[in-house]
Amino acid sequence: MSPLLIILLILLGLSGTGLIIFILLHSGKGTGVSDMIQSSFYSTQGGTSIVEKNLDRITIVLAIIFFLTLVALMFVYPQGTINPQG
Repeated sequence: MSPLLIILLILLGLSGTGLIIFILLHSGKGTGVSDMIQSSFYSTQGGTSIVEKNLDRITIVLAIIFFLTLVALMFVYPQGTINPQG
């Protein structure tokens, strides 16, 4: 395995795991995990928008990293070039 492949696979795994975590942190209609967390920190609604905006930004950055890593893997290993026997 080349070092580039290892780096890309690690990036793909970390960004995929981060996407799952941060998507689950988003609130649906006031019943999400983020609402439980922020209710202990903030007593007003002003904090809600700040937490949600930060979650949105982090999720978008992770999605972009995930997509770019997939595209890079497509160029590093085009279809049919991986040999399972060696």
